[in-house]
Amino acid sequence: MTDLTSLGVKDIRDGVRSGTFTAREVATSFNAAVADAAALNAFIVTTPDHALAAADKVDAARAAGEPLGAMAGVPIGMKDLFATNGVQTTAASHILEGFIPRYESTVSQKLWDAGAGMLGKLNLDQFAMGSSNETSYFGNVSSPWRKSGTNQPMSPGGSSGGSSSAVAARIAPAATGTDTGGSIRQPAAFTGICGIKPTYGRCSRWGIVAFASSLDQAGPMARSVEDCAIMLGAMAGFDPKDATSLQMDVPDWEAALNSDLRGKKVGIPREYRMEGTDQAILDSWEQGKAWLKDAGAEIVDISLPHTRYALPAYYIVAPAEASSNLARYDGVRYGLRDLPDGSGLQDMYAATRAAGFGDEVKRRILIGTYVLSAGFYDAYYTQAQKVRALVARDFERAFEQCDVILAPTTPTASFPLGSMNEDPLTMYLNDVFAVPASLAGLPAMSVPAMCNEDGLPLGLQLVGRPFDEQGVLNAGLAIQQRAGFSARPEKWW
Repeated sequence: MTDLTSLGVKDIRDGVRSGTFTAREVATSFNAAVADAAALNAFIVTTPDHALAAADKVDAARAAGEPLGAMAGVPIGMKDLFATNGVQTTAASHILEGFIPRYESTVSQKLWDAGAGMLGKLNLDQFAMGSSNETSYFGNVSSPWRKSGTNQPMSPGGSSGGSSSAVAARIAPAATGTDTGGSIRQPAAFTGICGIKPTYGRCSRWGIVAFASSLDQAGPMARSVEDCAIMLGAMAGFDPKDATSLQMDVPDWEAALNSDLRGKKVGIPREYRMEGTDQAILDSWEQGKAWLKDAGAEIVDISLPHTRYALPAYYIVAPAEASSNLARYDGVRYGLRDLPDGSGLQDMYAATRAAGFGDEVKRRILIGTYVLSAGFYDAYYTQAQKVRALVARDFERAFEQCDVILAPTTPTASFPLGSMNEDPLTMYLNDVFAVPASLAGLPAMSVPAMCNEDGLPLGLQLVGRPFDEQGVLNAGLAIQQRAGFSARPEKWW
């Protein structure tokens, strides 16, 4: 039999439907792969019984001749930001360690309803704050990739580093991620997989631990554009429990996939040629243009003039919202409670938060509280929101000239774990190409293009109009077919 862990979402779904193999065989294979890959530290909690129970349900439905869902028989990893009924949900923090929800997030419930099973809860940067997956209370996640000729642990990207590592290592065919300022796209680029952030509001935020509510958006991470289209179709949809949820029909993105781009225009933003970007990244960008041109697209130059202000605006808006969202963790109702002898309420707040939050989370809370404080609100937060509006307007004007935008996903390939810990500003620059689309709420995807001279993957980013996930997926498919990216990490774990 084919090594089942080498298969992606589409092949597993089709194989289960045709009876080539059973859903239980798939779940058993991936459960074993997860157990064998503990060295990656991709999972905080494993749930092999959940995967097997979902598989048995699918096999029984098939035997009874019942219709099967879009994700039937596919076991996935669930980023530990999604509340899962009866399974610990921590956001990779100490302050939520041991918290077991009695409810299910809307996105995870939609996936279970579509026939998926859960392999476990995936590690991440604490409260989704980080670009390298080094801020988790449960330890660093290691990328399955290594630089050629070395065994130095490399970053899988962040915050969805557990998701990217698991998919790239073939211990999960797909995983959920969340993207606030690039946290699906950047780790996807670092590990040679695909990941799409849909239009803000496509996927419900209900039951997802909040970081920055006006930016957070769930999306799929998988090995191919087709697999992302299938999984996104299962995740998306209106949710009355989420006030930001879009009341729109979910298109059949998989059925409408088409890599013929004749009549389409691809915009190349001149402002994305930034100092400090690796030459290999720029070369892959040029190659991406050639691939899309070969697919029939016309390449046009565009301008996004406020790009250089997007990152500083993001690092005001996002921490401000985090400061508000994380105020709920105080030791009173759930999670960690640190109550020193003889202490009062304020002492408990301080002790609980000091012990429960990591350094990066504390840094962002302090920044956010500062920019929201009296005397600074207008100087920082109001100005950042104005910049955000200008960034969105830049995209509106650009899409009058083109149908989709092509850019690098990241300025560099993956870097060694620990190499940027002393310089948070340089770490923040990792999201410089990803943040603008997040500020504007646009659909954006990273697709693997090639490997650099160190043997590390490089990703290309595609940004589309609001609600035009199809255009993004189609352009991604055109790149995927021409890039023929088949590199995979050599197993060291």
